[in-house]
Amino acid sequence: MFSEVKLIRSVAIIAENLDKDGPVGQRSIVTRLLEDLQSEKASKDHGYFLAVTSLNGILKVEVVEESRAMFFVVLFNCRTFKPFKGEVLQGVVHHIFMHGVFLRCGPVKYVFLSARKMPNYHYVSNENPVFLSDELAKIEKDVVVRFMVLGVKWIEQRGDMKREFVMLASLEGESLGPISLSGSDELDV
Repeated sequence: MFSEVKLIRSVAIIAENLDKDGPVGQRSIVTRLLEDLQSEKASKDHGYFLAVTSLNGILKVEVVEESRAMFFVVLFNCRTFKPFKGEVLQGVVHHIFMHGVFLRCGPVKYVFLSARKMPNYHYVSNENPVFLSDELAKIEKDVVVRFMVLGVKWIEQRGDMKREFVMLASLEGESLGPISLSGSDELDV
């Protein structure tokens, strides 16, 4: 789910990066804030940080002589994305194997759709494996799939994953499964 949240962060600007002829500009502060949010990527409480939508104010400025830095406490609005159990989302298939498929959904890289949660679909092994339904609908690489979120877990750090949400998905329900998007290059036969 997308949401708009108010956040407060401390932004550090090193003296070497300051304009020698004038005060610290709002652009420098926002640029540094965006860099910090990009490296932080997401939080368990708010989800993935997508965009800073407004800078509401600089609450405090502190100069630290030893580090030659200025710290700005910044209040801002940020658009976020956090998945929730029971939510219906869309994802793109990026890996298929006998036990299910992995999808990507916006900033979420790890969405697992088990073969057991795909009613009336069966695995077809060939050069390009697919899941084929009794009605001949295909789930294959790069197909967009509408799914329901069965579960969401926050991973602070595990192996290569750092500050990520992982999801379990299901096609059990109405209007779930592969979808065609308007403007698709494929022919509808």
